Amino acid sequence: MAERPKLKAQRRTLLGKKVKRLRREGKLPAILYGPTVEEPIPLVLDYAEAYKTIRSLGPSALIDLEVDGETYTTIIRERQRDVITGKLLHVDFQAVSMTEEVESEVAIVLKGEAPAAKHYGATIVQELETLDVEALPQDLPESIVVDISVLEEPGDTITVGDLVLPPGVKVLNPPDEVIVAAVGPEEEAEEEELEAVEGAEPEVIEKGKKEEEEEE
Repeated sequence: MAERPKLKAQRRTLLGKKVKRLRREGKLPAILYGPTVEEPIPLVLDYAEAYKTIRSLGPSALIDLEVDGETYTTIIRERQRDVITGKLLHVDFQAVSMTEEVESEVAIVLKGEAPAAKHYGATIVQELETLDVEALPQDLPESIVVDISVLEEPGDTITVGDLVLPPGVKVLNPPDEVIVAAVGPEEEAEEEELEAVEGAEPEVIEKGKKEEEEEE
């Protein structure tokens, strides 16, 4: 098993709008909470170190977070970013117990080639990007791989219920939820036509109202 990433943090005294000063100093505000923490702990981390460590980690990855000499096993619950620059503004760490199951999002990764696309010109549409799962922290997968080579004809789908999950992992999504579908050219044309009709309806209704007003 690969060694878990490690980060160091200090307790933070600056709160509220004052954290802007920390960001100007190259620091990253954060918070730690969870069942193994008595009460939420405001934190501050070195921005460059934190960004380098967590930028490629998924939401189910475990991180050893050292706070003033005490180490917590955590997962990242939320990453707040600047909507323009994409820069990290704040991170929520959840401390976890290795003996208690936790819920997390896991990325879905498609692999293989779909015969429906190769032989029939179907478009492969991924309807679901992540799965909600529950497992012990050490059993959380980094991703769920979905083999699309079973999509043989247009109209074929892969649902949550079709997945073979790793041991100890329970998926929380409905079993009939579609993950990926092979959409044929005819289906695409029908959808585009339906969207065009639906998009035109408000305009027609508005036009009718204006004509009624003119007649009055």
